[in-house]
Amino acid sequence: MGVSSSQGRRGVAPSQAEVRSPGVMWHDVECGPYRADLALWRELADAETRRQPGAILDVGAGTGRVALDLLRADHRVTAVDTDRELLLALGERAAGMALETVCADARTFDAGRGDFALCIAAMQTVQLLGGSSERVAFLRRARAHLRPGGLLACAIVTDLEQFDCAAGDAGPEEDVGRFAGDLYVSRAIRVRARIASILIVRERRVVRQGHREAQLPAERDVVELARVSRSQLEREGREAGLRSVEARTVGPTDEHLGSVVVMLRA
Repeated sequence: MGVSSSQGRRGVAPSQAEVRSPGVMWHDVECGPYRADLALWRELADAETRRQPGAILDVGAGTGRVALDLLRADHRVTAVDTDRELLLALGERAAGMALETVCADARTFDAGRGDFALCIAAMQTVQLLGGSSERVAFLRRARAHLRPGGLLACAIVTDLEQFDCAAGDAGPEEDVGRFAGDLYVSRAIRVRARIASILIVRERRVVRQGHREAQLPAERDVVELARVSRSQLEREGREAGLRSVEARTVGPTDEHLGSVVVMLRA
């Protein structure tokens, strides 16, 4: 899940011939155009596999925004996600490349091996898991899958600019993708910070293309991100048997906010 800045832009997701389900389409529209973090994941994957050859674990992989980039750089990747349809789309896109998929919850997954060089949790995946106990459960599963000295890298967002389009705030521009001739339009219309979480509300519209355009009724998608700081996640990592190393950052762009990448070693 991407987090747009209030500046925003019109992001056009690439059309995919194999796309079949609305879930895949919305994931591509809302997450697919984000590329600001890919250079960091490639850098970490290259560095960790130089230390000792091994595969990369991508948790919350979706349709493969990160996994496909690493596969094209000749890394072996195991992708974990709870959504089977997203993994099926990723599998089709990665045909012929060194990909394995595991459909499971990040807090309980078992990829059947404990020698991964690097585990990546991109785009606030760790903040979707719930509270501290749920995050620690994931961190323990990640540690169990990493070789001794292997690296876990988790991207988190700590500050979001609040807005409410219903109250007259401008908000970000729409993300737009075209699939099978139809337009899929998604826009964040509200961001609200709570004590323990951040609420993000998106409005999704489908415009059917034909002799006359027909817009289907809009739907709302609500995502809740747990609020967590770098220091808190590092403490939870120690509870899971991991040691913290120097964090990295992904800078902001005109379209998206920046993030902190918490780094933990097995």
